Amino acid sequence: MKKTQSKATQGEGLYLVLISVHGLIRGEELELGRDADTGGQTKYIVELTRALAAHPEVGRVDLLTRRIQDSRVASDYAKPTEQIAEKAWIVRLDCGPKRYLYKESLWPYLPCFADNALKHVRSVGLMPDVVHGHYADAGYVAVRLASLLGVPMVQTGHSLGRVKRERLLEKGLAAQDIEQRYAIATRIEAEEEALSHAYRVIASTRQEVEQQYALYDHYHPERMVVIPPGTDLARFHPPRLRDPRTPVRKSLARFLADPDKPAILALSRPDERKNIPGLIRAYAEHPTLRDKANLVIVAGNRQRIRQLEKGAREVLGEVLTLIDDYDLYGHVAYPKQHSADDVPEFYRFVTRTRGVFVNPALTEPFGLTLIEAAASGAPIVATHDGGPQEIIAHCHNGVLVDPLDTAAMGQTIDAIISDRQRWRQFSEQGLRGVRKHYSWSGHAETYIKCIKGLRREATRQRKGQQRLSGKLAQADRALITDIDNTLLGDRSALRLLLQRLREQGRHKLVFGIATGRRLDSALEVLKEWGVPLPDVLITSVGSEIHYGPEITQDMGWLKHIDHQWRRERLVEVLLTVPGIELQPEVDQRPHKLSFFLDPKQAPTIKEIERLLRQEDLQANLIYSHDRFLDLLPTRASKGFAVRYFADKWGIPLERILVAGDSGNDEDMLRGSTLGVVVGNHHPELEKLYGFKRVYFANAKYAGGINEALSHYDFFGRCDVPEKP
Repeated sequence: MKKTQSKATQGEGLYLVLISVHGLIRGEELELGRDADTGGQTKYIVELTRALAAHPEVGRVDLLTRRIQDSRVASDYAKPTEQIAEKAWIVRLDCGPKRYLYKESLWPYLPCFADNALKHVRSVGLMPDVVHGHYADAGYVAVRLASLLGVPMVQTGHSLGRVKRERLLEKGLAAQDIEQRYAIATRIEAEEEALSHAYRVIASTRQEVEQQYALYDHYHPERMVVIPPGTDLARFHPPRLRDPRTPVRKSLARFLADPDKPAILALSRPDERKNIPGLIRAYAEHPTLRDKANLVIVAGNRQRIRQLEKGAREVLGEVLTLIDDYDLYGHVAYPKQHSADDVPEFYRFVTRTRGVFVNPALTEPFGLTLIEAAASGAPIVATHDGGPQEIIAHCHNGVLVDPLDTAAMGQTIDAIISDRQRWRQFSEQGLRGVRKHYSWSGHAETYIKCIKGLRREATRQRKGQQRLSGKLAQADRALITDIDNTLLGDRSALRLLLQRLREQGRHKLVFGIATGRRLDSALEVLKEWGVPLPDVLITSVGSEIHYGPEITQDMGWLKHIDHQWRRERLVEVLLTVPGIELQPEVDQRPHKLSFFLDPKQAPTIKEIERLLRQEDLQANLIYSHDRFLDLLPTRASKGFAVRYFADKWGIPLERILVAGDSGNDEDMLRGSTLGVVVGNHHPELEKLYGFKRVYFANAKYAGGINEALSHYDFFGRCDVPEKP
């Protein structure tokens, strides 16, 4: 494989890879508000992609998202690619089941997404200048993709798990219910990992940096930059004098006794964090608001409430109950359907009627709807939490309120619509402020300046490949196995496996090992058991790669994984922790630290990880056999080493069979590789039951590997059977 060059060095402009995994993403007619996963982030990421592609220094922008083949959603989401601008593409990658899944269900499938993302980048033939993750799940993918490519990673959180958990606890939800519904612990862990790896974190507001990210162990404000989103001023503008009445007014008039009263508009998806019921109470309990104004609630699109996911059903059920309890019929409009083209008209309806746009959310990282409303001439009332603070500080076009103080919210809305001079002042100031502070062209300009400064911070060189040829260069598949208790353990089964590899593998198969053992120990035990010298040796839990027959070390791998590795400081910190002691010096390697861990005395692995974060130390922790703790650089592991090897030698991951028995094999087994867990496996791998690409063999040791060769027809079609 030829060394891939940066697009910048080719004189064709920057190559930017953006990742946004969940939701429904397409270039036109975004289904905003369909569910909790199709909110402002999907719009933000599509508009950002177009804005960056329009910049003269950019050569290509790829927005990677999930491919969905599901009769319940439009066929657009099944198209592998969609060009949305001259230099911009949406690229849809397979990730788990074909059907549409909510983001909380995607976590087990993200390693496959990362593998497919690497395959896509290699097919483009250009080295990205940056990999940019959007939200926690995309951050998880971006860490892996950027680490394998050796390029800078950037992260945008959009909303943060620690903040969300705090707000939901304040609202009275039980911690167990929050975890069950939102997989919040997994999300927070992914956010911490992304913050640890990110060269820059792009936030929308200073409050997000100083208060929300400050809740995280990997809080590094010096790596954070505030670049507010933009808005499309061609779509969002005030009403014009001769504009005809739009279908929006007609659809709202079905609900309203007097549709020309000032409109109080809330526009969001039906999510409990958006606090729509709080706004209804504020409106209904105010003594005069229902006489002065109408309430318009645009809460996504729906056919039948009972068909929505649980959270949306509960919110809309509460909305309808409150309307009935307060007898608001004729005063409240709550349309079931709207198109993307209707959204600007909703804002203009507010401006025409001299109403107010309200964002009553419990927490709001930014608030795209607020700048859309401002660009349309509508004054705003918004939650005092998060982005609205800075929007109003820039635009001076509204008032902040406590979203839980419904009485104050109602009074604030009333004060604005009752004072024509104040209303006009807010409207005019909002129009000026949006033009000055929230344009996409300005966002893209600042973004590109930020990215150009990162290019020199991360490079990757692949050394040694030119000296190695023969079998590695010609092979089209590989078997890579752990040694102890996987390959070795049953001599008769091992003999049968080796015979089969000799007879069927021939020149097209690479045989390799991936072990926690150091190189000399691995060679010694393989010789003792009569195993021929492997073609590739991944040793010391993935921190070293050597190639046979001359045991040539891959120096490019060593340089690649040295990133952020502070070996001496890690030793210093961990030796202060009870229940942890260093293994003998002979088991230590330059890029691997090995400890004994006494689970009765030592903290949990999560607690150890948090301690390292607080000390600003980055390491990949691998705990196995209830006793051994290995620390590696963040770019090193068996799984990363296998993927580096596959990428370097051009062997598709789908044609690599990996075999293991314990926890330090897990990241090697996840993803697009074909995996086998041998019959004598450790219980810590049972979490992988049900994964299509992980086969649990009945036979033990090498017999399990032999069983998997047949299961996958490894020397034939080499794929996952339709039926287990």
